Amino acid sequence: MAEENCTHNCSTCSSDCASRQAPQFEAPHKKSQIKRTIAVVSGKGGVGKSLVTSMLAVALSKKGYRVGIMDADITGPSIPKAFGVKEPVQGDENGLYPPKSEGGIDIMSLNLMLHDETSPVIWRGPVIAGTVKQFYTDVIWDDIDYLLIDCPPGTGDVPLTIFQSIKLDGIVIVSSPQELVAMIVSKAANMANMMNIPVLGLVENMSYVKCPDCGKEIYVFGDSHINEVAEKFGYPVLARIPMDPTIAALVDAGKIESIELNPLADAVEALDQKLG
Repeated sequence: MAEENCTHNCSTCSSDCASRQAPQFEAPHKKSQIKRTIAVVSGKGGVGKSLVTSMLAVALSKKGYRVGIMDADITGPSIPKAFGVKEPVQGDENGLYPPKSEGGIDIMSLNLMLHDETSPVIWRGPVIAGTVKQFYTDVIWDDIDYLLIDCPPGTGDVPLTIFQSIKLDGIVIVSSPQELVAMIVSKAANMANMMNIPVLGLVENMSYVKCPDCGKEIYVFGDSHINEVAEKFGYPVLARIPMDPTIAALVDAGKIESIELNPLADAVEALDQKLG
């Protein structure tokens, strides 16, 4: 009866049910060496998780860290495009080897395993979730300081699989400036809290447009609410990313590693302090 009435929030419940059992995380490949694993998530789509993942990876790499990106957005992978990576995934009897970007970032994405990157992936949830697990268990992530997981939107099969199957050091939540930002953050934050996963901070994408003539910040979607939401949940704001045609052009050209003014550069120190 207790399990039938479960709210999935163990912090407010004293019942000793099966849900309280410690999660059984998947072990990474025996040849993998991963120090920290961070998932980049959001409660809805279209807020720029892949962009944030890419720029955070670049910021970490430029600080001297060895970085890997696991593109868990199986049906809508975009990480290889941002980095201009087209080399197919290689493998042997030991496991799979992720291709490297020009700057040395390891990237694993289903698009790098397709004959045609425009081919649709028409799979059901369990197959997609299984593939995500294999990206962790079958891929050799060699000497990685930070493994970033670019999650698909929402709180469905794949994010749930990642939260339950992979031992995460924390998540970064991506939002946008609109009024519904509180709902977006709440969905992701509540899911993380239910599963005892730390929230490392918030990133607001499409925060503003900077006037090229006077430098004034123009709030296209209205006033930002990120600081209010951050205070409500007690999370730090890691970055506010402007709508910048220069960044968009770099992504389209597969040259995100060439970004000069990276809005996530300062987030690296914040993550270091939180993760120790």
